Parts: sequence; C-alpha cells; structure tokens
Amino acid sequence: MFRVGFGFDVHQLVEGRELWLGGVLIPHHRGALGHSDADVLLHAVCDALLGAAGLGDIGRHFPDTDDRWKGADSKLLLKEVVRLLGEKGWQVGNVDCTLILEKPRIMPHVPAMRSTIAPILGVAEDAVNIKATTNEKMGFVGREEGVAAHAVALIQKD
Repeated sequence: MFRVGFGFDVHQLVEGRELWLGGVLIPHHRGALGHSDADVLLHAVCDALLGAAGLGDIGRHFPDTDDRWKGADSKLLLKEVVRLLGEKGWQVGNVDCTLILEKPRIMPHVPAMRSTIAPILGVAEDAVNIKATTNEKMGFVGREEGVAAHAVALIQKD
C-alpha cells in the first residue's frame, strides 16, 4: 500500500535569526522567523508525511501556542513525525522537495541537507531529493522578505 502527501511552508526572513534549511545552518545575514527554528524545508517534509498518513499537519502536532516547541530543532519534529508514522505501520519511501528563495544559493548545501534528512527518515540519501529555485525577483520571495518550501512524500506499508 502506498500513499502520497504534499507539504508547504513559508517563513519571513529577518535580521537576528539563523537560517536553518534541511537541518543545516546556512550562512546568511537573515534567518527565518518562527516559533521553532523555522526550518521551512523540514516543516514542509513533516506536513507531506503527516498528510500522506492522514495525521493532520505540523500545527496540530507542534502548535506555536505550546512553549515546548519554542526554539525547537526541526530535526526533532521530523523524528517525531517519523515515529508517529511508524506507530501506524508506515515507512517513508522518498521525499522530493523544492526550496524557493532568492539568496543565498542553496545547491552547495544540498549534500549536507540530504545526509542530514535521510537517516531521520530511514532512507538512502538518493531517496531525498532537494531542488532550489528563485521567484525571479517577484513577490515577497523575490524581494528577499521570505523563504518557501514544497515537499512531496511517498509512504508505504508492507
């Protein structure tokens, strides 16, 4: 049995915050604003996995009204999502992700992101695909005011 889920996340970029993407600290003069570490890529992956399993969304499991998740490392959120899937008998097949931001350039960081995410998901690195694109200087992303991510996940039961 297979299921597919889709995830999306967006965060504002601000001064004085670190930029975490795919579980990797990315050198940049601005970071994503959020209740946790605001890792849009991992949040989109969480939502894709939760959606595929019919388990709601990241806000349901890790609400920004709960101080337990304030400043949380999104790798821990992803680990919890994988645990929840396992309780229901699901395993991750693969994820395909797209980051959307003008700067910084992401491709040099993709190998580190894949090697960070794959063991959390319990998959080979080639089952974690990460792409990046700009918004061609249009909208909030184009003005470098924010960052967005899309993710698609395949989950399976034996």
